[in-house]
This record gives sequence, structure tokens and C-alpha cells, in this order.
Amino acid sequence: MMRTLKVISSLAIKAAYVELVPQFEKASGCEVATEWAGMVDILKRMKAGESVDLVIGSAAVVDELMQLGRIVPGSRVDLAKSGVGVAVRSGARKPDIGSVEALKRALRSAKSIGYSSGPSGVYLSGLFERLGIAAELKPKITQTPPGVFVGERVARGEIEIGFQQVPELLPVAGIDYVGPLPREIQAITVFSGGIHSGADEPEAARAWLKFLASPGAAPVIRKKGMEPG
Repeated sequence: MMRTLKVISSLAIKAAYVELVPQFEKASGCEVATEWAGMVDILKRMKAGESVDLVIGSAAVVDELMQLGRIVPGSRVDLAKSGVGVAVRSGARKPDIGSVEALKRALRSAKSIGYSSGPSGVYLSGLFERLGIAAELKPKITQTPPGVFVGERVARGEIEIGFQQVPELLPVAGIDYVGPLPREIQAITVFSGGIHSGADEPEAARAWLKFLASPGAAPVIRKKGMEPG
């Protein structure tokens, strides 16, 4: 009987992850059953006592769950890192975001702005405060619910300029990727995996983490808009 590895994971790594799963399942003889969730939900559910074999989320979330005893100490493996990107609806004029001042101008002239409830959204909220534009932008900002791609709202014309982790923007149909935030205000999020302290399949979880962090997985991770580990 085939073993099943239960995973709860951030959407940020999904594009690369789903391409790599069949290779691992074939090599290991283990089925990978993955539930995709926003970071807020992952944290809430794990804190509430839900049990899986493997948790994949931001390094900060994995570390917090480790401190709470929900993840096995020392089991964290860094898988990929990603920056925040900008997108507009397909065919729309791409704003100049090549510098901090250009980005501020683009934000001020936009009719609507969207960002996520995940790490990129938290970061942008603080960034707009630091740039001194939070108050004037507030009436036109939409924060999407956990697990919802900002790009989907951009594609439907509900949001003019959308921000999210680059790999969460690239797969969305109906949008044009403008580019990453300017380097001096870019935020890099590390996505990691950790073995749940109540795992039924800890060895399979360890093997899948090793596979995702292997040199063989790196080209797929890069292709999907992230950098390995």
C-alpha cells in the first residue's frame, strides 16, 4: 500500500512544487497530498493543533511553530527565496517602477492598489508608511484574503496595480508582470519546510524536503520566479 505524505504549504512555492511532485512520487513510491493555504491560515491551523507531516511557509512562520513545539527542532530546511513583484492587467500601460520615486508616482496616480495578506502584504503596509504615502493611498488599497492571488483581481480589472511574491504573480493568466520592486526597497522572503512534531511520515517528509532542496530541483525553482534556498 502506497504511503501518503500530508503537506500544508504556502501558495508562493506552488508552481515549482507541482512540477517536482511527480518526480519525487515516482522515485519514492510515496504519494504527496498537499493542501494550499495562506500564511495566516497555516499559522492559525497549526496553533489550533491540526496535524500534518510537513509544513511549508515563510521561514519566520516555521521558526515560530518550532518555538511552539509544533515543528521538530532542527528540521527546518530552506527551499527557496523570492522578492515582491508588480503586475497590471494584460495590455494595460506598464508603470515606471525603476526607482523609489517612480514607484511612488505610479502609486499616487493609480486608481486602485492591491496586495496580499501574506508576508509581502505585511511588508508593503510598512513600506508605504516609511515612504510617507500610506495615508493618501489607504482609500484605494485592497488587501486580498489569505490564499487569494492578487493577480486574479488584477486580471478582472478590480485592481489596477497588484503586488505579491513574484512566483505568485507569474502563473496568473490575464496580467502582465511589470517587474520586481526597486532593489533598495525590495524584501526577500525565505520559504522553508519543517517536519510536524505529530507527523505520521517523518522520514517521507525529510526525503521530500531533501528533494526540494537538491541541485536537481534548482532549475525548476528558478524557472518559476524564485531562487533556490
